[in-house]
Amino acid sequence: MTAAAGNPGNNRSSVKLEPMAVPKASDVLANELRERILAGEYPEGTALPPERDLVTQTMMSRTTVREALRILEVQGLIKIKAGRAGGAFVHRPDRESLASSLSLLIRGRKIRLTSLLETREAVEPFCAELAAQNRTDEDLAALDDANVRIEEEGTLADFLQTNVDWHVAVATASHNELLTGFMMALSRAIYAATENEGFIDDEVRHTAARAHRSITKAIRDRDADAAVRKMRRHIHSYAQAVLKVDQREAITVPDGD
Repeated sequence: MTAAAGNPGNNRSSVKLEPMAVPKASDVLANELRERILAGEYPEGTALPPERDLVTQTMMSRTTVREALRILEVQGLIKIKAGRAGGAFVHRPDRESLASSLSLLIRGRKIRLTSLLETREAVEPFCAELAAQNRTDEDLAALDDANVRIEEEGTLADFLQTNVDWHVAVATASHNELLTGFMMALSRAIYAATENEGFIDDEVRHTAARAHRSITKAIRDRDADAAVRKMRRHIHSYAQAVLKVDQREAITVPDGD
């Protein structure tokens, strides 16, 4: 037997390890707090311990603690208030959080207007169906208010904003938070892409106003079939009216607010 065979220690140099990704301490703390917030352990508005207490409790540096809190703030899970009564307070995600994330995706990927309109045709009739089933008197009041405002003579911006308000009100009446957040982002993106007199003329305005009232009636009557049918017809007609301006152009959502 050779010396090498009789001494396993001589083979240690043959052991190979792959590079290991070690998480940053701030990510570990942020993950821990995130899971507790999402699990409901910390209710909305709960004040997290002050930075100095978090440093003591976790035995992490103040820099690490601050970075972890900054991560949660960017993710919309806490709000940081300045001043004597300030600190980090739990903020559970809501439909606005979803809308903001989707808006960033739409703008960042420069999603074309045609894709936005196609998506609305796929989603919004179902929102109308749920709205007819689940609407409340408060939901109907919001729809009626938007109907009154959209028929008023106003600027293009007035029309587009009221149009967004009505479509979001339909989604809100569905009482499905995911759909509502999705429609908020989608409607705002379509607003931004069509803020041009060439896209929206008087005929488009009047047609939209009539359609909104008809769909609102179906929702009020809890006629889900009619709400779906009328919404599908409305958004398809609206899309065709907008896209016929110049179907040869590749229209994208502008970079501005």
